[in-house]
Order: sequence, then structure tokens, then C-alpha cells
Amino acid sequence: MIDIREMIRMMRMGMSNNEIVRMQGVNWRTVARYRAMAKDKGWLEGELPRSEEIDQGLKDERREVPKQNESTVAAFDGPVRAMRAQGMEVTVLYQRLMGDYGFKGHYGAVYRYVRKIEATRPEVTIRVETTPGEEAQADFGYAGLMYDPVSQKLRKAWAFVMTLSWSRHQYVAFVFDQRVDTWLECHRRAFEAFGGVPQRIKLDNLKAAIIKANVDDPQVQRAYRECAEHYGFLISPCRVATPQHKGKVESGVHYVQRNFLAGRDYRNPVLHIQHANRDVCTWVSEVAGQRMHGTTRHKPLERFEQVERGALKPLPEHAYEPALWTQLKLHRDGYVVFEHAYYSAPYRYVGQQLSVRVSAKTVQMHVDYTLIATHSRVYEPGQRVTNPAHLPPDKAKGLQPATTCRERAVAIGPYTTKAIDLLLADTVVDRHSSAQRLVALADKHSKVVLESACREAFDCGDPSPLTIRNMIKLCTSGLAEQLHGETLCARPMPVFARSADELVPPHIGTAAALLSTEVSA
Repeated sequence: MIDIREMIRMMRMGMSNNEIVRMQGVNWRTVARYRAMAKDKGWLEGELPRSEEIDQGLKDERREVPKQNESTVAAFDGPVRAMRAQGMEVTVLYQRLMGDYGFKGHYGAVYRYVRKIEATRPEVTIRVETTPGEEAQADFGYAGLMYDPVSQKLRKAWAFVMTLSWSRHQYVAFVFDQRVDTWLECHRRAFEAFGGVPQRIKLDNLKAAIIKANVDDPQVQRAYRECAEHYGFLISPCRVATPQHKGKVESGVHYVQRNFLAGRDYRNPVLHIQHANRDVCTWVSEVAGQRMHGTTRHKPLERFEQVERGALKPLPEHAYEPALWTQLKLHRDGYVVFEHAYYSAPYRYVGQQLSVRVSAKTVQMHVDYTLIATHSRVYEPGQRVTNPAHLPPDKAKGLQPATTCRERAVAIGPYTTKAIDLLLADTVVDRHSSAQRLVALADKHSKVVLESACREAFDCGDPSPLTIRNMIKLCTSGLAEQLHGETLCARPMPVFARSADELVPPHIGTAAALLSTEVSA
């Protein structure tokens, strides 16, 4: 309410209109009007007029406000309202007024009159207040260009802001993207900065949180759902195109843009985004947190420390590890590809789309919510992570290293081990595949049969794979006996009826000498 008597007193003191405007907070034209009236009444000289005298003077000066020119369409008010009630467009209404009612005015007059009579009342809004620890609101806001010391170039930056609805205390961080993993990491840091978790997070329908907006059944990002389950908060998305439903964080984002970012430059290698994040932490505690909030009329940080911090849910024992969920195809070679690295999955799912959960440390693959594979994450492009159990059995054997082959031989017996060592010791021909096939005979027959065959082959002086296979045939041709559950080659090995010395003529030499000569040759 304007104190006219005080205004007249200021005028009598010689104060200008501008000075009175600044001190009284009124319009300049209002001050000029009252100055003219006071001069005309003689109130600027002599004794200061009494309040009653000023009130009477105002009544005398009050003039009747001239009536505005009446619209030319007002005479046709009834027909206009009736035709609009039928849904008639203004253009057609104008033509009907001219043809049926003899209207002589312009289309603009009809358009303005319709707007006047159909003026909508402003929508009534209701301020929703929450209890301590009940709600926080989160959003991204554009922060301009900032220098990235990693890529060494300017990039678009975004301000992540989470505002506690009761105290209005904030967490602010600057990032270069709005990806899911960035959104989740910002939540983790905000909760750790607050020292607790609110019951509910109010947010917009940004893609990092909501896959598909729906007022009744919004589709939440799978990773964000995991984050909510880990920390125990509810996800509360706004309706589409209703940012006013999270007005506290909206005003918080604007406050960061106007107050913190205004006049600051983080677009060079000396002052970059890391400095911005360091400075904004100080700004939150020393500036934003210490201001008298326009709505609560309290200092946000003081309100948070005294009341709301204790009302937040405690942090879980372990922080949530941000993860990304994506759909990847299992290719014919038995691998999915993520960021140019390869991860194996069971071969029976080749050709299918797998739900893959990727965190900083692990890569997990799911089919219909069933975990089928887990790998440690690698960051080197082209690197392959393979679980041999994921490969077809008949093809996986070829990938076994020599050490694995020998370990299997040791488990079978000493003669099998000795035969494998002879094969692997060849310095000219790669006998690795032969050794693998020899060890695999234990799967087809038994360890006892293979060990017995190797022993007999050594006794004959020819432990080659062919001889060992022939020995196995003898052991499994029906001449073997079952003794206490163990299969042993019971048939006596065939021998020559005559000795080698009898077969070799005396003038050639002994059989041993002959053999030695052949070996030397």
C-alpha cells in the first residue's frame, strides 16, 4: 500500500522522483502524478497536510475513467455465442455475420471479440510440500561449453542437480553426457554427499531413466531399476510435458546457471571441468546453502544439517556399481561384441539376442532373466574372453593347451603320461593334436583300458598312437576280463613261434645288429 503522506514528506525534503521510486518501490508515473497533485493543492509548502486532508484531496481529484470504445461485434453477441457453441470456426462465423446479420466490420474485430468472450482463466496450481527425507528431485541442465582435459577439446557440458525437496539443499556435478552410467554415477555421488537416501526421486522422463513414458506404467531403464532396489528409493517420473511437477529442481538448475555459471569460464586447459566440479562444491556449501531461500525462508544447508540429514535412509554397506543393460546378438563364432571386445556365451544360444549387463568390472549375459555367462570386463579393443565350457565339445578340444593335455594324461596313469610326453617332445612335427586325440580315447573307452594299452605298447617297444589303438582293440574285442570292476587286457600278447635270430641268416648278423644298422641308416 502506498503511503502518500510519506511520499509528500519526501517531496518537501527535495528528493527527486527517481529517489522516491527507489525508496518506495512504486512506479515513476505514480510518483509524478502525486507530485503534480501535491503542487496543485499547495502541500509542498507550509505545514504537512493531515491524512484526512490528503484522502479528501484524492477524492476530489478522482475522475471518471472514460469508457473504452465498444466493439462493433458487441451488438451481435447472442448470435456469436450461439455459433461458437456449435463449434463454428471464426472465419465461418465472420462470413455468417456478414451474410445473415449485415455485419460491416472487419474480420479482426470478430476475432478479437471471440478471444475476449472466451478468455480462459489461468490454471490454478497447488504447491506440494514434503516431509524431511521424503523426496529429492533430479535433472540435467545445459551448462555450456567446458574444456575436457582427457580429449583436450571443448565439449558440451551438463549440470546434474539433485535437490532435497524439504530443505532445498543441493548436489551439483558437471558432466559431458546424459548416458545411463553417468546418471547412475551422479546418483551414487549425490547420496554419498547427503550421507543418506531419500524415500523417493522425482524426475523427468529422460532416456537415462525412463525408456517409455506412460502415466500408469512407465518403462524404467533396467539399470536404474537395479540402482533403486540397491539404495531403496522409489522412482517417481513426472507426466509428459509437465516440468512444473519437479519445480524445485527446475528452479535449482536455473539457480546454478544464473548464479554459479554466470561470469565463470571453464573453457581452457587452465580452468576446465574438473575445476568447475571443485568450485561448485564450495559454492553449494558457502553460497547456495547459506542463502535465505525465498520459499522456505531458511538457509538450505542449515535446514539440512539440523533436520533432514537424520531423516534420510542410511546408505547400504556397498555402493551401487553403475551398470549398462543392452541387447547384443551372439554371433556364429560364439561371442558377443561390446566396445570392440569379445565375450563368449554358451553355443546353444547362437543367433539369439542376449540381455547383457555391463559394469566397470564384469560383463553378465542373461536370457529371460536367467544368468548364462559372467566374464571380467576388458578394455583392450579386439581382446577375447573365452570360457571353454561355452564352446561345442567336439570343437573345444582343439583349443586345449599342451599343459591341459598332459594334466589329463597324469590323471590317467604313468604309461599314458609317458606316451604323451614322447609325442610332445617331437622337435620337428607338431604332435599336439595327436596327443589330444590319444588322451580323448579315455573318454571313449576308459582310463584303465587306455593305461593298459599304453603299457602293452611300451612292452612291445612301439608306443606310437597307432600301436596303442591296436592294443585297445585287443582289450575290447571280447577277450578282456572284468576283475573287480577294472578292465584289464587278459589275452596274452602274440609272439613269434621262432626267434629273430633263427629268421636272420648268420652271415648277415644278429637281429640286434641288423636293427642297429637299419636305425643308423
